[in-house]
Amino acid sequence: MSRQRTTTTQRTVTAFDLEAGPVVAKDDSWVTTGGAARELGLRRAEFDLAVRLGRIRTEPGGSAGERRVARAEIERLRAGPGFPETLRRSVHAVGTAEGAALLGVAKSRFARLARLGLLVPVAFHLNRYRAVVWLYLADELRLFGDDGKNAPLLTGRMPEGLRGLLDSGIDLRPRNWRSRHLGFLLREAEDPWARAGAVASFLDPPHMTQVVRDPYDRSHLDGFRRRPPGGAHPDSPGAQIAADLMTARDPDEIAWLRADLTRLVDEARAHRPAPRPPASRRPVLSPPPARPAAPARPDTPTATDRAGRRGLLARLRHRTRRAAPRPSAGGAR
Repeated sequence: MSRQRTTTTQRTVTAFDLEAGPVVAKDDSWVTTGGAARELGLRRAEFDLAVRLGRIRTEPGGSAGERRVARAEIERLRAGPGFPETLRRSVHAVGTAEGAALLGVAKSRFARLARLGLLVPVAFHLNRYRAVVWLYLADELRLFGDDGKNAPLLTGRMPEGLRGLLDSGIDLRPRNWRSRHLGFLLREAEDPWARAGAVASFLDPPHMTQVVRDPYDRSHLDGFRRRPPGGAHPDSPGAQIAADLMTARDPDEIAWLRADLTRLVDEARAHRPAPRPPASRRPVLSPPPARPAAPARPDTPTATDRAGRRGLLARLRHRTRRAAPRPSAGGAR
C-alpha cells in the first residue's frame, strides 16, 4: 500500500491532460480525523479521547470546526514502541463496574471514591435511560491502586472526615470532568478569542453577561463558545443534560472562571478587537421627546390679569366714595 501511494504522489504532472483537462497533484501531507483513526487502529471514541488527552495532535482543517492530522503525526505514532497496543491501552476508558474490578473493590466503594474526587472521570455518556455513565482511564486507576498510600481507602472503614463529606452529598465528578475538559479546549484553541470562548463555555449566560458587558465583544465571543461533547441535537433531553454537566455550579468554581474570562477577554481585545458595524450603521439612542407644556386654561387668569383687575377695582371704589352725597349738618339730632 505504501509503495502504491508513493508512486501516485510522485507522478509527473504535466500542464494539461489532453483528455481530462488540468491535473492537480493530491496533497498527501494531511489526513482527515476519520482516516487517521482507521490508520491508527482506533475506534472513533478512542481516537477522540486520544485527541482530548493530547496523545494525538490535530490541526484546524479547511472549514470551520474541522480538524485534521498531519501525516508526520501518524507516522510518529506508528513508530512508537508497542504500536498499536500501547496507544490503545493509553486511551482505554472503563465504567464503574470494570473500574471497581481493576481496584478490587465493590462498585459502591468505587462510586464513593469518585464522588470524593479521588478518581477523576475522563469522559461520560448517557445510557438509554438518560443516566450519566462516567468513564475513567484504566491506566490512572491502576496507578491509584498501586500507590500504597491509597490502601486505607480501598479496604476497611472509610475515614471519618471522608464519611462526613459523603453524608453532605458531595459529588465532585462533574466539576473534575469540567476541569479536565477545559484543559483540552484550551490546548486546542489557537486564538485569544478561542481561549476566552473555551472558558465562557462553562459559564451560564447571566454570568458571561456580567463579565463581558460590551454587546459587540459578547456577540463575537459567542461564536467561540463550545458545545458539550456528544453531538446530540441542542434541544434534545440528552443535550440539555450534557449542557447542565458542562455549566459551573460551585461559587468558587464560578469565581475563578469569571476571573479567567476577564483576563482572557482583555488579552483578546488587545490582540484583535471584536468587529463592530460602521458608526453610520450603529443604532443611535435619541433622547425622549420633551413633553409639551399644557396650554393655559381660558378661565385661569394670569398674574398680569390679576394685577390689572386689582387696579381697576381700586379706581372704582375711589370714584364711588367721591360721588356719594354727604349728610347735612341739620339732619342730625
